[in-house]
Formats: sequence, structure tokens, C-alpha cells
Amino acid sequence: MCLAIPGKVEEITIEGDLRVGRVNFGGVVKRVCLDYVADVEVGDYTIVHVGFALSKIDEAEAVKTLALFAEMGMLEEELATEEEAFARAAVAPQSSCPDGSCAEVPADHRRQLG
Repeated sequence: MCLAIPGKVEEITIEGDLRVGRVNFGGVVKRVCLDYVADVEVGDYTIVHVGFALSKIDEAEAVKTLALFAEMGMLEEELATEEEAFARAAVAPQSSCPDGSCAEVPADHRRQLG
């Protein structure tokens, strides 16, 4: 699942032609491209999806959303490093048909297909 998550901008720098921010997501700090939200300043909250700030959000709404995501256990999943995500996937139950559609194919039809 990919969520847009609110985070607080702690620092803004210019890297090449890009405005890049250090954004804090409830304790996890990540680099985020701020180019699409020109009015975001240090101290503001922004909604971030796949490393890009999409819009500015007020602090009360950001804090409420972060608390809800944390309560649901979604922050850890969304903000995991690549290594953490791979480690979690390695111990998760595996399925050759993750969407469940294999169970819908009648057994006699599966024999014809394979």
C-alpha cells in the first residue's frame, strides 16, 4: 500500500535545481522533493507521497493523521527502509496468487491450462 503521509519540514536545501527538504514523519526523517509545493517553509507540514511533497497541510490535521496511521500500524510499513521492507517480506507468508484469483479457477479448468 502506498499512502500520502503528513510530515513536518525541518530543513530546506537546494540540490542542483531541486528544492529538497528534510521531513519528519513522527520520528522518521526522510529527504523529500519540495518542488511541487513552492510555498512550503521550514516548520510547515506537507503531505508526501513516494518522496514528493504534494500539498501543504495544517498542523492539527497532520498530527491527527499521523496518530491515526501509527495506531493502525501503517507508519512502520510506509516509512520502512528498503532493507526493512525486504526483511519483512522475507518472513511473510508467500502466495503464488496474492490476489486470490487462483482459488476461483475450477480444478478441471486448471488442469487444462497447465
